[in-house]
Amino acid sequence: MERVGTVVVGAGVVGLAVARALARAGETVVILEGEARFGEHLSSRNSEVIHAGLYYPPGSLKAESCLRGNALLYEYCAARGIDHRRCGKLIVAGPDQRDALAQLLDNARAAGATGLTPISARQLAREESWLRGTAALHSTHSGIVDSHGLMAALARDAEDHDALLCPRHRVTHIDCHPGRFDLDVETGDQRFTLRADRLINAAGLGAVPLVEKMRGFPDTQRPDQRFAKGNYFRLAGPSPTDRLIYPLPEAHGLGVHLTVDLAGRARFGPDVEWVDRPDYRVDDARRTAFETAVRRYWPALPAGALQPDYAGVRPKLMIDGQPHPDFLIQDHRLHGLDGLINLLGIESPGLTAALALAERIATD
Repeated sequence: MERVGTVVVGAGVVGLAVARALARAGETVVILEGEARFGEHLSSRNSEVIHAGLYYPPGSLKAESCLRGNALLYEYCAARGIDHRRCGKLIVAGPDQRDALAQLLDNARAAGATGLTPISARQLAREESWLRGTAALHSTHSGIVDSHGLMAALARDAEDHDALLCPRHRVTHIDCHPGRFDLDVETGDQRFTLRADRLINAAGLGAVPLVEKMRGFPDTQRPDQRFAKGNYFRLAGPSPTDRLIYPLPEAHGLGVHLTVDLAGRARFGPDVEWVDRPDYRVDDARRTAFETAVRRYWPALPAGALQPDYAGVRPKLMIDGQPHPDFLIQDHRLHGLDGLINLLGIESPGLTAALALAERIATD
């Protein structure tokens, strides 16, 4: 049986960031990824937005890691030449939403977010005449990033510090002991067992299922999760803006918003569609609901301008039958197993927070 220092399961943006941080700190790191390439699920099927920490409760792990991650991500992208743009975001209030917008601003400031400016209806009409809104909030620290370029850079950095990235390596079972973890691994027709002193579960959508494969893990710490599918539609024709345009957030997401990519193309999404399992097909029947949502802030959206684009799936963590709205980092203080860290419920703003989560794990 081969033995290694640290195994990171999952080569999405968070897993790669963690592997990079640990390898740079001198640890021997092996990254096990079940897919043929890194970042095939959560990390490549999102809006590619660099969030500015506006929505999350002050003191929450989402708020803290998003704010820290925002600064780290801009710094890393600039240093490594990763395509990104600090384009800014407008959160637009519709009729009877002024109070909700004010509450969002209060929350953002309490959480430590900066670069926020209230915008009047008159100023909004001058700057974005196509938009309908009674007021808006401008976030100057919001932006967009090439998520694939980011992951490629993180993978190169990790490998430059002797981390080993192993695609098509699927973990089927784990025997857990404090400071020792025996992983049964499948790759093609081969099966083998790998012993690790430290195990980081960064498997994204597969993180909760991986916990279920852990023998010796306390049953009281096993959460559940639901799958929230988010569909995206692209805009046929030029974008009306070069900024991000968001409505006020909804119960399970941030609303059907307009994002621009680095080529200036516009897309709308995601919505929230509860599914039993990850499914990346976009149902064209959802177009009408999208048009209705978009026309609340863009009344002149041309008929037939929205075309199906892609979909992503977000893990919604459930604990004791109730939604858990924050990220969850399970370490020995929760489950009693030295060396094991489960990163659970890492949905939005996980892309923004990745470097901060990695920093937290590497320095804990």
